[in-house]
Amino acid sequence: MKRRTLPIAAAFAAATLMLTACGGGDDKSGDSDKIAGTGQGTEKPSKSAEPSGAPAEAKPDGVDVSLPADMNLVFDWEKPKDENEAAAMEDAGNYLRAIYRGVDKRSTKDAALTAYATGEGLRYAETQINEWIKGGWTATGTRRHYDATTRSAANGNSVEVAFCADTGKFYGKDVKTGKVLKAEPSLKDFNYYKIIMIKYPTSDVLWQASRVFVETEAKKCQ
Repeated sequence: MKRRTLPIAAAFAAATLMLTACGGGDDKSGDSDKIAGTGQGTEKPSKSAEPSGAPAEAKPDGVDVSLPADMNLVFDWEKPKDENEAAAMEDAGNYLRAIYRGVDKRSTKDAALTAYATGEGLRYAETQINEWIKGGWTATGTRRHYDATTRSAANGNSVEVAFCADTGKFYGKDVKTGKVLKAEPSLKDFNYYKIIMIKYPTSDVLWQASRVFVETEAKKCQ
């Protein structure tokens, strides 16, 4: 089975439809400065996850988002000057780390996921992880994220983090056999994300992904 059937595609159809409702791009309706997904409740994060075999990455909120040595998530983006936007961008990266930590641990119950996700963002992550588990895969290789932008809501409690992702060197690996599933490079390797991060009300450092919008086969990311 080729890598293109890996689970990230399973939730893309619905996620791509969600992207239309995000209100970004060249919208001239007057609502383009509003960020979808604001005003949602948050779920209280549980205790920090147990450290994995790889060295834990030190995070200000104490949550372990470490990944195996062969699972490399690269965030090639510049830190915004705005303090809230910088924190939201950092935790958008932690949200993605939490997803692939769940893939590695074969679980949707890891503390990193419940710390960095809430609402639709949590459901999206659980869907992704469960599809990897169901397929009998884990991940290996390098997944690169770049061309990131941020946009704050007027109330300062919500930030849209948008970026490109290149999965051309990020492969599925059969858990039982260890066989790596590769395919020829294509437009399917490039996707464009918009993640709505909301500030956890009782923390100065924690932001959670509340909604995820994905545009697949994004030519602008090539």
